[in-house]
Amino acid sequence: MNILQTEDTICAIATAQGGAIGTIRVSGPEAITLTDRVFKPVSGKPLAERAPYTLTFGYILTPEGEIIDEVLVSLFRAPHSYTGQDSTEISCHGSSYILQQVMQLLIRQGCRAAGPGEYTQRAFLNGKMDLSQAEAVADLIASTSAATHRMAMNQMRGGFSRELAVLRDKLLHLTSLMELELDFSDHEELEFADRSELEDIARQIEQVIHHLVDTFSVGNALKNGVSVAIVGETNAGKSTLLNALLNEERAIVSDIHGTTRDVIEDTMNLGGITFRFIDTAGIRETTDTIESLGIERSFQKLDQADIVLWVIDATCAEEQYRQLADKILPRCEGKHLVIVLNKADLLSSDDVDTAASTDVQLTSLKAALPDLPEDACVLSLSAKQKEGLSQLQKQLVDFAALPDLSQNDVVVSNIRHYEALSRALEAIHRVQDGLAMQLSGDLVSQDLRECLYHLGEIVGGTIETDEVLGNIFKHFCVGK
Repeated sequence: MNILQTEDTICAIATAQGGAIGTIRVSGPEAITLTDRVFKPVSGKPLAERAPYTLTFGYILTPEGEIIDEVLVSLFRAPHSYTGQDSTEISCHGSSYILQQVMQLLIRQGCRAAGPGEYTQRAFLNGKMDLSQAEAVADLIASTSAATHRMAMNQMRGGFSRELAVLRDKLLHLTSLMELELDFSDHEELEFADRSELEDIARQIEQVIHHLVDTFSVGNALKNGVSVAIVGETNAGKSTLLNALLNEERAIVSDIHGTTRDVIEDTMNLGGITFRFIDTAGIRETTDTIESLGIERSFQKLDQADIVLWVIDATCAEEQYRQLADKILPRCEGKHLVIVLNKADLLSSDDVDTAASTDVQLTSLKAALPDLPEDACVLSLSAKQKEGLSQLQKQLVDFAALPDLSQNDVVVSNIRHYEALSRALEAIHRVQDGLAMQLSGDLVSQDLRECLYHLGEIVGGTIETDEVLGNIFKHFCVGK
C-alpha cells in the first residue's frame, strides 16, 4: 500500500461478521458523490446537498434499480471527519451477502478497497492525529482489560503526546540557549545562561525521559501479559499444572518422560491482570536431538520470563532441586521465583518433613539447601487434584504487583516508543556529560538535536519514508 495514494476514494467493511448491523466506510475526495450513485434517499435531497453530521434513510440500489438493502447513511465533510476527508458510513443489515454486494457496487462506481489501517493512516497524514495517537487506535481495538483500555484511551486522547510536547519545549529552550551562545561566541561579555542553569534544565529533561522509559515494564506487562515460565524436570507435572491453571486440556499429559518437546503458551486473566503461561520441555540430560532443542528453548523462555514456576516432584524434592539448582537459579536473578512442590497428594501422611505445611517445607528446604534464594516462594499443591491452586494464583497476582491506572496516567507500552525514548535518554545523558566536562556548545547542541529527533520519531514529526509508515499501519485491521 502506497501511503501517498490519499486521493483515491476507498471503501471497506468496518464491522466484524455475524452482527445484526454491518457498516461500510467510504473516505476520499469523491466519497459523497460515489455513495450518491448507489444510494437513493426515501425523501429529500441527495447526500451531496445535505448538511454534514446527518443521518439519511434510504435504499442501496443496483444500476438496474433492484433494492439491495434499506440503510442509514452518515455524512461527514472534510476536514471534520475521522480521516480529515469527505466520508460516509453506510449502516446495512449484517448479512455478509448484503455487505459484499454494497462493496462491489461502490468499487464499480470507482472506489478502491481499503488496505489494513488505511483510514487511520489517512487521519495521520491529514493531521487529525499524531503517530502515537494513531498507533493507540490499534491498541484500543485489541484491549482486553480495563488497564489496557485506559492506557490506549489516554494515548489516543493525546496524553502521551502532551507529555512529549512539554519535553520538546524544554529541549528547544535548552537548544536555543546553547545556540545563542554559539552565535555570539566572539562576544565574551554576553551570557545567555550559566552552565548551572543549563545543567538544571538537562536534569529535568533526563528525569522525565527516564520515568517514561521505566514505565515500559509495566506497560508491556499490561499489554502483552506477565510472562510466567513453567520449568522443571520431566514428569514433574508442568503440563498438568498448566492445564489446571487454564482449566482446560491445553497440553498433553503422559507418564512418558519428555512428552513436551516444544513450548506451549496460553493466557488467562487473574485479578484483572493478564498472565502468559509458558509450559516448557522438561530439563534433563538427553541424546535426542529434538528434545535437546526443546530444552534449549526452555532456557530461552526462562530468561525472558517475569515469573518462574519451578515445578518439583514433592516425593523427591531435594533430589530434583539439587540436580537443576545450578542450571535454574542463576537464571532467576532479578525474577520472581516460585518453587512448586507438586504431587503433594502422593506424600504419605506420616512423612512429617514433606507432608507438613508450606512454612515448615520452606524451613526444611533452606536447612537442607542453603543456596535457596531468600526471596523464593515455596508452595505445596497437587495439580492433578487441583488442590492448592488458589494460593498459587494469589501469589502470582502479588508478584505481578501492577498498579491501578487511571486514564490520566502516561504509560509506555509500545516497543517502538520505548526504543525511541531509550535513544533520547542516551542523547540527553551525553548532553549532561558534555555540560559537566565544559565541552564546546556545538558538540552539546548536536546531542540536543539528536534527543529532539528521537522524541520526534514517536509522534511522527521526523518520519517521512513509506517503508516505516507502511510497517506501522499494516498490522491494523481492514476498515480502521
